[in-house]
Amino acid sequence: MIKAVLFDLDGTLADTAPDLGYAVNRMRETRGLLPLPASATRPVASLGARGLLHAGFGIGPDHPEYDAMREEFLLLYENNICRDTRLFPGVGELLEALETRGLRWGIVTNKAERLARLLLDRLHLTSRASCLIGGDSTPHLKPHPAPLFAACTAIHEDPGACIYVGDDRRDVEAAHAAGMQVAAVRWGYLNGNDPERWNAEWLIEKPDDLLQHLR
Repeated sequence: MIKAVLFDLDGTLADTAPDLGYAVNRMRETRGLLPLPASATRPVASLGARGLLHAGFGIGPDHPEYDAMREEFLLLYENNICRDTRLFPGVGELLEALETRGLRWGIVTNKAERLARLLLDRLHLTSRASCLIGGDSTPHLKPHPAPLFAACTAIHEDPGACIYVGDDRRDVEAAHAAGMQVAAVRWGYLNGNDPERWNAEWLIEKPDDLLQHLR
């Protein structure tokens, strides 16, 4: 029996792409570059600073200026973390339906815990979430299962009693490694990939589709 639902954050629960794109475009502006369209930044929003800096400047962690630019990006993002970020349509209603059924829900994200908590505060969700596990809450990021195990420990549930919901192949791999069933969402960023090929137990089109798998 499913007793809890764990969600990825960016691209699953909340549409954070507009503010992530805003931060990288502010960086481009200070360097005399034209802003990127959402079509260039949105697909990589789930990859965080690494994905946005690659989209914005074509650099990766091996670039000599990467660390400094990453800090610049994260500061800009923190200062603009909820300008245009919103829950995806139907997510608010899904969370209410879970609570009505007595099911707990929580967040497991690769986003730094401090930023994830700040965003949840702005979205007025912090007090409702049973747990929040960020990318620096354990020594490992997804697709390693450690963050999901940490969430199970925090809510005192076995992995087999939880469903994980995400929009990236890493989410599916992490959930399966932890012994969880997983629902992949079509409304997310998907990192340019086809979720049909991720071997998730369920592929859902809209948030309330999840409810039929919790019976």
